Amino acid sequence: MQVYLTLTRRELAGFFVSITGYVIIAAVIFLMGQSFVDLLVLLQRESTPAPVTRLFFSTQYFWLILLLATPVITMRLFAQEKYSGTFETLMTTPVSDLQVVLAKFSAAMIFYTLMWLPSLASMLILRRFISNPEAVDVGMVVCTYIGIILLGGLFMSLGCFASALTRNQMIAAMISLTLGFSLFLLSYLPGHLTASDGWAASVISYMGLFDHLNDFARGLVDSRHVVFYLSSTFLFLFLTLRVVESRRWK
Repeated sequence: MQVYLTLTRRELAGFFVSITGYVIIAAVIFLMGQSFVDLLVLLQRESTPAPVTRLFFSTQYFWLILLLATPVITMRLFAQEKYSGTFETLMTTPVSDLQVVLAKFSAAMIFYTLMWLPSLASMLILRRFISNPEAVDVGMVVCTYIGIILLGGLFMSLGCFASALTRNQMIAAMISLTLGFSLFLLSYLPGHLTASDGWAASVISYMGLFDHLNDFARGLVDSRHVVFYLSSTFLFLFLTLRVVESRRWK
């Protein structure tokens, strides 16, 4: 456990030693602020039965942050060390492949969670100044952030897998972006499928990211969504571990 914690602190420090981490946070805060402004303008124009949490996290800004920030966060995890030659040095120390993979993933998840904290302040400000504070239900906010963290776990594990495949950070970012964007586009398919499409329609509808997040934003923590995110995250982490272990076969 001590080795894992040491590796996690090392990886997490890497985000704040370079300017990359600060640029990511600044860009995300800017997009969150723009989303918050658009939400206020919308609420001033007309009332809506949809929960505020759903409105706040169903905008194009949310998916833009998710799709663009996660590849940038994860691209350096393995690719940079492979390029600089420090990865082989790291793997000759008394650490296991699993500890390295989990530490890099944990550091990325911690940074990802910190990245979203400013949006929580926006929700609290909205709750403080609107005429009906119950419109921003605390339970819905908590459930929404649970969904965001679970969704981030999937995209972070996907990014870890992409970074482990190459020595080039830009290629890793492009692979991660392509895979993430494919999942995003796949979420549009359930609306065009019917029950007559059989088991394929059921599988694709189960993978709909929009439906998952909408349920979380409504305050509903569905075990099916939790299982989907956790199993998908474990799958990509398992693939990442196998890629890291493959160096022994060369």
